[in-house]
Amino acid sequence: MKPSLIPVCAAVVCALFASVQTIAAEADRPRVISVSGQGEVQAEPDHALVTLGVESRKPKLDDARADVSKTVDAILKLTRDLKIDTKYVRSTRVNVQPEYNWENGARARNLIGYVVSRQVEVELRDLEKLGTLLEKATDLGVNQLGDPRLDSSKRRDLEREALAKAVEDAKLNAEAVAKAAGAKVGGARTISASSGYSAPPMPMAASKVMMARAGDAAQTYQSGQMSFTGNVQIEYDLVVGP
Repeated sequence: MKPSLIPVCAAVVCALFASVQTIAAEADRPRVISVSGQGEVQAEPDHALVTLGVESRKPKLDDARADVSKTVDAILKLTRDLKIDTKYVRSTRVNVQPEYNWENGARARNLIGYVVSRQVEVELRDLEKLGTLLEKATDLGVNQLGDPRLDSSKRRDLEREALAKAVEDAKLNAEAVAKAAGAKVGGARTISASSGYSAPPMPMAASKVMMARAGDAAQTYQSGQMSFTGNVQIEYDLVVGP
């Protein structure tokens, strides 16, 4: 062989070797199908976190503090009257903020009073008492009231049930795609999952509760259904027939 042909032959051999490696790598690469799945479960909430806030503005600190303390004591008595276990009732510490006005001419600020606030948090295990608690609390002087946060004591189990439904949905999706491609679904290779929940909106806003002084407020509140969701991303082996 002529010396000039040696480099050419070497290049051809290298190219053929690289092609063989590429073909082998393609043959060894697993055939997979990646799909997503969703699942949802609905259930009624069985407890709620209620935050009852009291705020008072007075020229004198002692007057504002006494006003807030009187209302908070009345709220705590209300929870006892409603037979709410004391371990589900928490009161926060008193928050005090001085209040000033600014005089541009004198370039100075003057103390005009104090703002005192405090909150009572109630974990309500009997939702039939929710309307009564909110109505009577506003009558006692609660002036900062947010929407109750509904939840379920079975939340984790319900989220797991939603995840199981999501896996079933993903398997059906994979089988539908594989069938259309003339293949079958094998075992799962990788799975990623996430879950969550959403509480139903309260049918009556807190501002309207302030005005609902008459009638049976307990019947006004219908808890509705909570939605528990699961989402998965699964990679299955794709089995191709002969």
